[in-house]
This record gives sequence, C-alpha cells and structure tokens, in this order.
Amino acid sequence: MAALSTEVKAFIVQSLACYDTPAKVIELVKENFRVTVTRQQVSAYDPANAMAKSLSQKWVDLFNVTRTRFQTEITDIPIANKAYRLRTLDRMMNKAENMRNMALAATLIEQAAKECGDAYTNKQKVEHTGKDGGPIESATLTKDEYKAARREMMEDDDC
Repeated sequence: MAALSTEVKAFIVQSLACYDTPAKVIELVKENFRVTVTRQQVSAYDPANAMAKSLSQKWVDLFNVTRTRFQTEITDIPIANKAYRLRTLDRMMNKAENMRNMALAATLIEQAAKECGDAYTNKQKVEHTGKDGGPIESATLTKDEYKAARREMMEDDDC
C-alpha cells in the first residue's frame, strides 16, 4: 500500500463523513487523484470502524465537523436549489423536444410548473373564501340568461 498524501486522506475522511460508501470513495479517489486505494485503507479513516482505532484526532475532528455540516447545510447541494432544478428541467425538456419525444417534454413542462407553483412545499396559497373573508358567491343564471350569454360569446369569437 502506497502512502497517501494529506489531501487524499482529507478527501477520504470527508467523503465518508458525507455517507459515501467505501466502494464509492475508492472510485472517487481514483477519479480525482489517480490513486488506487484499497477498502482497508478507506476503512482506516472512518472513526466508526474498528480499523480506525488508531486514527489521529485531527482526522476524527475533521470527520465530525464535516458530518455535522453535511447534516445541517443543504446549500452545497445543487439539486436543493429551485433555480438549479428548473434549469436542469429546461435542458431536459429541450433535449426531449429535439428528440421529438413530446410526451416526455410535456411531463417535464408539468414538472417545472409544479416546481414554480411550490407544489413540493407547504407554501401553497389557496383562498377558499369570498370577498372580505365571506362566503363565495355563486351566480345562478336562468336558462334564458345562459342562452343570451352564450350567444354573445359566440358572436364575439375572434379566434
């Protein structure tokens, strides 16, 4: 086993603190640092693992700080941002449209509309009262009033 640089060790500790699996950490280390590490090397940097019993306090502290931050802050996760999600949905919709997959495009447009309307939060504003908080007034038309209104609408049809 080759000795790991401080940068690679910190990356491993932080990845584990963010709940990445050892297999994923091995893959990420190889991808980012072009270094091959073993599962045992990765496990040695997880304070919850028995293999890490002699882990330096600085790595334990880094793990704990990173874990706490990961659990409390979502600002670093792009998909948690509404603008990011909408931009991604827009790219996907354009690609679906270019592929002439109109069903998928329509679904993505609907998804974006829900995103804009806060359908996935409890912030929806729906008013179920009439003017000044009173009951909703409903207009009841006679048959002749309805026919007259319909005739007027048909005459004004500019479409």
